Amino acid sequence: MQIRKGYTYRLQTHRRTGGKFVRFAGACRFVWNKMLAINTHRYVSGVPRLSYPEACELVAWWKQSDEYGWLREVHSQVLQQGLKDLERAYTHLCAGRTAPPCYRKKFLADSFRYPQGFKRDGRTVFLPKIGWVEFWHSRDLEGLVKNVTISRQGRHWFVAFQVEMDIADPVHPATAHVGIDRGIATFAAFSDGVLHPPLHAYCRAEKKKARMQRRLAGMVQYSCNWKKPQRRIATLDLRIAHCRHDFLHKLSTETSNNHAVIVSEDLQVKHMSRSAQGTVD
Repeated sequence: MQIRKGYTYRLQTHRRTGGKFVRFAGACRFVWNKMLAINTHRYVSGVPRLSYPEACELVAWWKQSDEYGWLREVHSQVLQQGLKDLERAYTHLCAGRTAPPCYRKKFLADSFRYPQGFKRDGRTVFLPKIGWVEFWHSRDLEGLVKNVTISRQGRHWFVAFQVEMDIADPVHPATAHVGIDRGIATFAAFSDGVLHPPLHAYCRAEKKKARMQRRLAGMVQYSCNWKKPQRRIATLDLRIAHCRHDFLHKLSTETSNNHAVIVSEDLQVKHMSRSAQGTVD
């Protein structure tokens, strides 16, 4: 069978390379938000939204203008990939699979993707209009690389290689089956009697984060002294997210390796926790 897999590595960036990453991610975010605003206005006016070819043509006109001429500094395929993501979001919305696309914010969705034109040589990767960038080669890369995504997490930039490979049809060694009941007080209750308590990663760092936010509230916004605790808060939030991902991946890997059939209920835990807070609904 043919599968697609991702390999993520942390990039070794400096001031010049990091500045280019910020400009590329900002251009993709601008094109996404601008096109989303145009399509939203057309929807309210009763006009069909712009298709992907029409959006690409509009971006080409923006590059020739004086107001948006700075978009010429960004690789064209990077902007086209952002438009494809927006088109895919509208497709999922029409199919009833997701909610409407929302506007992207700085530092929360800083990423861009190269479908082609990139090169890889050992511990370095070549990105068009950026150049060669080194990364920490923490594990071997297998398969045929299809695209490259650059994203920011906290203070660091990461490169993700999506590869395509052929593997043998998997045969599960286990024959056991289990049912999973998710909840609030107990994260997951298995049908064989095993209970998995929640991680409470945020609860352990809640007091520290509140203390840092109180110190941040008395400073001038976007000043040099304001940016220092802001980076510490972002690092703390990233550490909490990593703890949650580590907990979920370890539990899912252990469960899938020991059980051939897993049955889980279709439950929205977010709605359960929201009703516990006492909403009108």
